[in-house]
Amino acid sequence: MSRILIADDHPLVRDALRSAVLYSCQAQEIHEAGCLDETISILDSMHGGKGEPDLVLLDLNMPGMNGLTGLIALRRRFPAIPVAVVSAHEDRKVMLEAVRCGAAGFIPKSTPRDAIAGALRQILAGEVYLPASVEEGAAAEDEETAEIARRLSTLTAQQLRVLEMLGTGKLNKEIAYELSITETTVKAHVSAILQKLKVYSRTQAVVFANRLQLEKARFGM
Repeated sequence: MSRILIADDHPLVRDALRSAVLYSCQAQEIHEAGCLDETISILDSMHGGKGEPDLVLLDLNMPGMNGLTGLIALRRRFPAIPVAVVSAHEDRKVMLEAVRCGAAGFIPKSTPRDAIAGALRQILAGEVYLPASVEEGAAAEDEETAEIARRLSTLTAQQLRVLEMLGTGKLNKEIAYELSITETTVKAHVSAILQKLKVYSRTQAVVFANRLQLEKARFGM
């Protein structure tokens, strides 16, 4: 028996995933959320108790997600709860980067119900799921791309927000104003970002920020 949280902003998609969950496993409870904030609120209310979910099915396009940044933030906040991405996007690089950022699997929404059921059983058994075609080409994935994903995954949610703002050319005082923090705190975040990304200047950090923007563009944000 398992507890599943379905996080997607489209009710029809949630209904379809609920049907797939009920078909694939004996779900004791199925919870639903329509945005990242609602997902976090539900997980907070269940965190640490016996009712903690066994799996979160997460859409990358729902409000608040900002592509992979939402996944990274969720994994950092609830590291013990597996998160599987269920998305309409089928770009192999996106799937691999999602897994490198902590996803327990990536299930395209075009996947037939029987295959979704198999993927869910595999993930609930503690394995990582990717479509067969993606797994076959994973070994050839560019190492530089993998390294970028690994470094980005070490940033906190606030540091990711600061990095994104650096990428838009905002000054420290502008970032401080938008995030309601002091300039000293912004400087501390920037220093931590440079250290974690292993770069030596804001300009180099902006290269990483631009990478985040490219990922968001892939998701149609």
